[in-house]
Amino acid sequence: MQNRGHDVTVLTGLPNYPEGEIFEGYGIFKNRKQVINGVKIIRSILLPRGKGSGIRLFANYYSFAFFASIKAFFLGLNNRFDAVIVHEPSPITQYYPALLINKIWKTPVYFWVMDLWPESLSIAGGVKNKFVLNYYTNVIKKFYENAEKILITSKGFRGAINEKGNFDDKIVYFPNWAEDAISEGNKNFPIPELPEGFKVMFAGNIGEAQDLDSIMKAALELKDKKHIQFILVGDGRKMPFVKDFVDHNNLNDTISIMGRFPVEAMSSFFDKADVMLVTLKDDPIFNLTVPAKLQAYMSASKPIVAMLNGEGSENIIDAECGFTVPAGDYVGLSETILKASSLSADELRVVGENSRAYYERYFKMSACISNLESIISK
Repeated sequence: MQNRGHDVTVLTGLPNYPEGEIFEGYGIFKNRKQVINGVKIIRSILLPRGKGSGIRLFANYYSFAFFASIKAFFLGLNNRFDAVIVHEPSPITQYYPALLINKIWKTPVYFWVMDLWPESLSIAGGVKNKFVLNYYTNVIKKFYENAEKILITSKGFRGAINEKGNFDDKIVYFPNWAEDAISEGNKNFPIPELPEGFKVMFAGNIGEAQDLDSIMKAALELKDKKHIQFILVGDGRKMPFVKDFVDHNNLNDTISIMGRFPVEAMSSFFDKADVMLVTLKDDPIFNLTVPAKLQAYMSASKPIVAMLNGEGSENIIDAECGFTVPAGDYVGLSETILKASSLSADELRVVGENSRAYYERYFKMSACISNLESIISK
């Protein structure tokens, strides 16, 4: 957006995910204001999420909402913004600063929904209290009512949103795209040496939604197939579980935990993988979700192995760019990976080319940004 002549300001928080502590180099008096590629970055104070317990997450979410709203008020005094885009992978409380700007200065808000609430709070967060869930149902309904447009990353979100009110005329399908740093990135970016064998790579958030339990069970099924190597690139709340599972089941020979790397390294990692792995838990909310990593995998011309339901699986089948098994089917996943490992390099290359062709048609960044400009200009 900035490169196309728009004046962009980002209001965000002090970085603290996933470790739960404020990153080195940032703080109340450090790097609260930055300019990155011409974009003005304003970082609000917040309480770090710690180990992700309920109380700490609550404090993290609402401290950002409170302090960012104060910051938004003063930003609005000095800048009459034409539009506010709320980027919402989770939580919904980050809508509050945008709500304040809308109420005071009538600035239209475009709500980019990547995570359904309160469904996600119940399923991924484990919250079952009906009072809490009803409270957030009412909160999200007010946000939908306030938004100029509701942008959805998955077509399946439409029904879930309309269950909370008649918002159909506001809803616009607006999918994720892949970073240019991945699709056009440096394949020689320095990364650690990877093990020899058929490399099955999972890249991205290692959290509850990604069903690491089933991935680990599939790896255990393939424990004796030493030529199949699982490569995990990323970090998240489930990483302690993953490390314990690997150690307890003596899987260090077939599972490599690489840790977190900058997006610039992803092109190099992806290039060295034979297939890319995408998974989501078997749950109604996740059946409506298209994981953002799917577009990244496609942009890198990689064959995809998927253990998920719904629209994400349908995209892979439609594109003929990989292999899918139902969510939670770890036995089927292990069998599919074993089958994929028997394919020739030429067969895998054709599947990877299908991935790239589908990405070019539906998920290319330049086309998505043009679409966003069109949505806002209306």
